[in-house]
Formats: sequence, C-alpha cells, structure tokens
Amino acid sequence: MKRPLEGILVLEFCQFLAGPSAGLKLADLGARVIKIERPVKGDACRQLAIKNLFVEGDSLLFHTINRNKESYAADLKNPEDLDLLRKLIGKADVMTHNFRPGVMEKIGLDYVSVQHINPKIIYAAVTGYGTAGPWAAKPGQDLLVQSVSGLTQLSGSRDEGPVPFGLSVTDIMCGNHLTQGIIAALIKRAKTNKSVLIEVSLLESALDVQFEVLTTYLNDGGQLPQRSAVKGSAHAYLSAPYGTYQTKDGYLALAMGDLNKISQLIGCDISAAYTSAAASFENRDALLLLLGKTFKTNTNAHWLSVLEPADVWCAAVLSYKEAVEMEVFKNQEIRQQLDLGNGRTIATTRAPIRVDGHKLYAAKAAPKIGADNERINKEFDLK
Repeated sequence: MKRPLEGILVLEFCQFLAGPSAGLKLADLGARVIKIERPVKGDACRQLAIKNLFVEGDSLLFHTINRNKESYAADLKNPEDLDLLRKLIGKADVMTHNFRPGVMEKIGLDYVSVQHINPKIIYAAVTGYGTAGPWAAKPGQDLLVQSVSGLTQLSGSRDEGPVPFGLSVTDIMCGNHLTQGIIAALIKRAKTNKSVLIEVSLLESALDVQFEVLTTYLNDGGQLPQRSAVKGSAHAYLSAPYGTYQTKDGYLALAMGDLNKISQLIGCDISAAYTSAAASFENRDALLLLLGKTFKTNTNAHWLSVLEPADVWCAAVLSYKEAVEMEVFKNQEIRQQLDLGNGRTIATTRAPIRVDGHKLYAAKAAPKIGADNERINKEFDLK
C-alpha cells in the first residue's frame, strides 16, 4: 500500500516529545523522517526514562516516539556540519525544530535564512509559549504548561487541589497540532509552490484542548469551574450521573443519561435531590452520593447487565491488564512489534489511522545516533 506522504522528506531538529511525536505521525503516514541529532549524546530524550526503562542504551520512551525514523548526527556549532545540513535542507520538503526563540537565528537556520536555501520549504517550529512576549524565553515543559493553563483544576474532586493529567498531554496535543499544520502547509504549497511557516506552542495547545470548558468560563461571567466534592465526578461542568462509581468488585463509569430512568433501573430513590431538570447540576453532589451508595451493593457484571440492555451509556473501569485482554482491544490489532535485530523486539502501538482500509504498521525501531550518516551523505552527495 502506498502511504499518503510517501516521497516527502522531513528533517527533524527536535528532541523530547512534542516535535518528535509529530515526526512519528508523519513517518507513519509515509514521510521519510531524518532526525538531526548531536553527535555522541543525541536527542536528550534518549536518557529521559519512564520508570527507568532502557533498551540497548536508550530509554523506552525514546523508542516509543522515534521509531520508523533515520538518524543523522551533526554538530550545529561546527561550520562544516552546518554546511552539510544546508545542502540537506535544500533537498527537504519539511523542517521541524523546537529550539528556544533566537537559537536558529544565531546559527543561520531561521525561517528567513532557510527560505534562501529552499524557497519551497515547510518550516515548522514548536515553542513553549510562542516566539514573542514575556515568556518567549521560558523552557516549555509539559507539567509546567498544564499548571499555568488551568488544566490541573479540572480533574479530581474539589478538595484534592490541582490534579495534573497522568501523561504528557500538552506535548502530545502540540505534536498533533504540528502535524495538522504541516499537512495543511503541504496542501498550500502544492497550490502556491511557495514555502510556508507553521508555528505551534505548548501553551496554545493546552488551551485548545480545553476549548469547551474555557469557552464556558469566558461566557459564564468569569465563574471558575467547580469540581464536585464527591470522588469520582468526572467533569467540572457536567451534571449527574457523569462520573465513576465504586461497585462491589470494581468501578463503573456512567456518561450522560436520564436520571429518572437510571434510578428506576438500579432501584435508587433520588426524589429528594432530583426535584427538577436543573437539579441534576445544582444537586450534583447529593445525586452522585445516592447513586454511589446503590452501586456499591452489587457487582460490575450485574449493573452492566441491567444498564446496557436499556441503552444507558456505561462501562467497566479497567486497568491496562484487563483492557488489553478484551476482545475489542485484540480486534483493533493496535499492538505491533519493533524489530531491534538479533531476535529482539519491543511491543508498542501502531498509528491509529487506517488508509484505504489498511492499518499503518511500521516495524523499524528507533535509530542509533548517526546510524544513517554514511548512507545519507552518499545519497544526497553531501560530501
């Protein structure tokens, strides 16, 4: 199967998560992604580990977002290496970087300078807080951006204080936005035959992912979101029954639903708290407590057998161990193996996009630092 971005050459001057995650998505869609790294040390993410897990000297985290790429080692402070990179840029379709504002200008690889090298380049830059303004020089880091964007005030219960999202959500969303911008720029370039500048920031991505609740705040007289005092409430702005409930042997999640219907099905008297339609939000805590008391009296399987046939939106709350054993997980065939050579593999996930009915698998593992220098030099006549 021919992938949509086959024939597109991407040079990735990025490290850590946001920029490289965009490179991963482009590579899965067929682009050739060459990662430009420092000699010897490479991308700093090679030593940034989750749970201290390393594979052949590089962090497992690095492998998850740098599979299916090539590596070209070059010292950006070395004039000779910069000359080689300029030649490579002249042949590229896309160039990405996540250096702080001013760094690329200093070495002569800013957008204006690169346009002189390649007038058709898609130049895509990631920053923490934009290229101008009072925070332009601040380093962008996921937890810090979550904290200043309001995101940590949306999860958990009222008395828990700030609750950060349990993964690098601003990095991942920023990578998604960078990918969207690059693909849009490629379409524009196909029409105009001219270069395009794409800029994204972690802060803007963090705010964009909150667009529903932030819009509510902006149009609600400046009223801050009020998390429920009841543990398990899943959304600061949504009414009961939205949330998770402890059962006799686990937890059950309920989405939006008809409270009268649900209470009748499970045998819970909510009449004292549910006095009008508006009470589903105004008396949310009381309703969550009443429902929760009833759900504790029986098992997940029991409640699912009662609610699902009645078309109530609900699901068991599962661990990874339980989720990956479910038939629906196996049916999606989301798992793939990366080939490290010598019979060694890494289990990871594939791209979630299907093209013409085909799932996008790619067994190529993350490259060693500079693994492709010799071949790239020869192919592009750089030396």
